[in-house]
Amino acid sequence: MDHSSRAISAAGALFFDEAGRLLLVEPTYKPHWEIPGGAIEHGETPSEACRREVEEELGLVREPGRLLVADWAPRDGEDRVLFVFEGGLITAADEIRLRADELRSYEFVPPTEARERLIPRLARRVAEALRARESGETHYLEHGRRHA
Repeated sequence: MDHSSRAISAAGALFFDEAGRLLLVEPTYKPHWEIPGGAIEHGETPSEACRREVEEELGLVREPGRLLVADWAPRDGEDRVLFVFEGGLITAADEIRLRADELRSYEFVPPTEARERLIPRLARRVAEALRARESGETHYLEHGRRHA
């Protein structure tokens, strides 16, 4: 099997504060806001990658909750599969410790404002993840859009 053609995969999570605002993070290495998460390493499951990335980026040890969306979203000539999990609640008692070499800042924002801060493909994915969270379903997406 030719592993050079293996899809790039990433996993992230939606976290909320007690006011229902969504956690966004500002990476140091790219110009736009993101949700916490990152690349899945070889041999790692999506949920393991999500747990590891959340711990690395935010200093929080959390088991990812339910899978909200799986998105087939190739770009730049590469196949990409992206997973978004339920992250859960972050209370004032939780201590977010940003990894300074990866994240410049974080902010809890209303979900409607989150869409304005995220690049369009991620905004579509997050919007579908929010819908899946409300409905109790898991959605399969292609390019951030629900596929029948």
